Amino acid sequence: MAGRRARHGRDVALRTHWVVLTVLLVCLAGAMLLQGYTHHLFGTAPDGEAPPRASAKAVPRDISSGGPVIDATAAKTRTAAPKPRTIALTFDDGPDPVWTPKVLDLLKAHKIKATFFVVGTEVAKHRELTRRIVAEGHELGVHTFTHADLATLPDWRGSLELRQSQLILAGAAGVSTPLLRPPYSSSPDAVADPDWDSIRKARSAGYLTVLSTLDSEDWRRPGVNRIIANSTPKGRNGQILLMHDAGGDRTQTLTALNKLIPQLTRKGFRFTTVSQSVGLAQPMQPASKPEQWRGMAAIGAIRLSDLTLTVLTWLLYAAGALSVLRAITVVIAARRHVRGRRAAASGPPVTEPVSVIVPAYNESAGIEAAVRSLVASDHPVEVIVVDDGSTDGTADLVESLGLPGVRVIRQANGGKPAALNTGLQAASYELVVMVDGDTVFEPDAVRMLVQAFADPRVGAVSGNAKVGNRGGLLGRWQHIEYVVGFNLDRRLFDLAECMPTVPGAVGGFRRSALLRIGGVSDVTLAEDTDLTMALCRDGWRVVYEERAKAWTEAPASVGALWRQRYRWCYGTLQAMWKHRGALVQRGAAGKLGRRGLGYLLLFQVLLPLLAPVVDVFAIYGLIFLDPVRIMALWLAFVALQAAMGLYAFRLDGESPGPLWSLPLQQFVYRQLMYLVVIQSVFTALAGSRLRWQRMERYGSLEAPAGTG
Repeated sequence: MAGRRARHGRDVALRTHWVVLTVLLVCLAGAMLLQGYTHHLFGTAPDGEAPPRASAKAVPRDISSGGPVIDATAAKTRTAAPKPRTIALTFDDGPDPVWTPKVLDLLKAHKIKATFFVVGTEVAKHRELTRRIVAEGHELGVHTFTHADLATLPDWRGSLELRQSQLILAGAAGVSTPLLRPPYSSSPDAVADPDWDSIRKARSAGYLTVLSTLDSEDWRRPGVNRIIANSTPKGRNGQILLMHDAGGDRTQTLTALNKLIPQLTRKGFRFTTVSQSVGLAQPMQPASKPEQWRGMAAIGAIRLSDLTLTVLTWLLYAAGALSVLRAITVVIAARRHVRGRRAAASGPPVTEPVSVIVPAYNESAGIEAAVRSLVASDHPVEVIVVDDGSTDGTADLVESLGLPGVRVIRQANGGKPAALNTGLQAASYELVVMVDGDTVFEPDAVRMLVQAFADPRVGAVSGNAKVGNRGGLLGRWQHIEYVVGFNLDRRLFDLAECMPTVPGAVGGFRRSALLRIGGVSDVTLAEDTDLTMALCRDGWRVVYEERAKAWTEAPASVGALWRQRYRWCYGTLQAMWKHRGALVQRGAAGKLGRRGLGYLLLFQVLLPLLAPVVDVFAIYGLIFLDPVRIMALWLAFVALQAAMGLYAFRLDGESPGPLWSLPLQQFVYRQLMYLVVIQSVFTALAGSRLRWQRMERYGSLEAPAGTG
């Protein structure tokens, strides 16, 4: 039963935080897409390893037999070749933070200017180097944004590659350039139909395509002598020489250049830029201020996306570490708990009578089964049903049953804590059991629950709540959650002496202990958690008895589940905040604070908040990384949960059949649970108050046979 009236101020419907969260997710998705595009769609194959092309029937003859600088104007195509004894020295794939400075130093030493065809993503990462290239009088050309093969791209991406490259150049160096060298291009006679098509499209965007006539093949690292041989002209014709200042170790390139430049200079060759070699006017022009601003914004976005991925990666590591840590911790604790129980000495049984308090508000659907199951207990009990202003005849129904040992107390609606306190005052015995109105007890549940009170240090006992309506996927998922939570987490809490919650469905208490702490508080929505933490701080032990089994109704719809878990989670946050003083206390209170609250904070607040990171990264990985590896990691995560589930089901004596639905749980249920935590945290941070909400009752549980 949940309290039934607005007891905590106005019910604020938070909307702003969902808008903020949606905006954050959209921005995150955009940053991840940008990061994935710039880093994982990057063409990594060397320029010389051009993919095989189809025919070249559509390529004009004057292109394939013409010069390496191509102006593919629609009206009239033109080509240009370097002047005789002129070598246009060109470097592709940079700038590189290691090798580009060394190339620049070498060129400065030989007093040579060259043309650098730069990749947009590398320019964004190394703006200072790009500015140095320009400042030292060298020429810049575009080598696309991600080193993509323009001949194989759809029109939209080819256009994007060129636009972004130009934008990044404007932001990094404040210049624009019409020079383009397509990645994987070579000499004019190698131009095929797809290449020609991309060259014409580039010209329509304002670009002159610069091919090469000599390929040093330094990307192969064939040795210094081979690079020199490949770079030496045969005759007096001018050449455009292709070399690289990035893409790996360029020691051979530097050594070859130091020998090649003097050799060719002695033969009468002159080294220069592409534009000077073919007589073009200065191609580089200052970019407009708006272009520079947009370029700087683009560079900032790329850097932000890199930072986002770095943060997400560390958060992913944290989420993975927390998941593995929790799995190891709870399994080890559960094993020790089981062994400890087996080794515990069996003293005289607790036989004293028990008062069972059943708070009820509009529980007519399930109250009869609940009360009959209590009357059928094999332990002496009195049953006190506190009707909290029901309007569906709950109290009349219980009275009409005429069951022995059952009392009905009627009161005006005041909420669940008020009903429990009324029952506590009316209880005849020292030991009390609190039961929700939708819960059906096993015949031995009360007896098992109170045996722990043989230890005078014990003030409360948590029973083992089990989902009764476990049909359908939603029921199975909650069944799995209950079995794992009660048979792993609670055993850990018991062993660590920091039990944070005795569930409202099945819990036993010392009446004197409850009265000493002032009864059940209505300050939080999770009155059971608040009550348990108060008992721990008062010095009482709270233990777990897995044999005390009771069956409860779980929400049968997503909406009902959301409302229940929202109340639970928000109430738990309230209780944690209320009892935060336990963190600095000693004794039993300190164990609750440093162990119990620490565990709740790590695994029930922070870990669910990190869960979206796992999902976002999984989608990112499937798109941009190795899908097989990502699926393997996901399967490992599910396998870890399955292993925990199998062990918990074994401890509980349950059939592991429902665990087949665990993979499906990752796509719906897990997201719902972490959204609940997000909603609860936002609500708590906003200082808003929730009202008590009544759970839907379905009447799906039946009393044990023989209680009619």
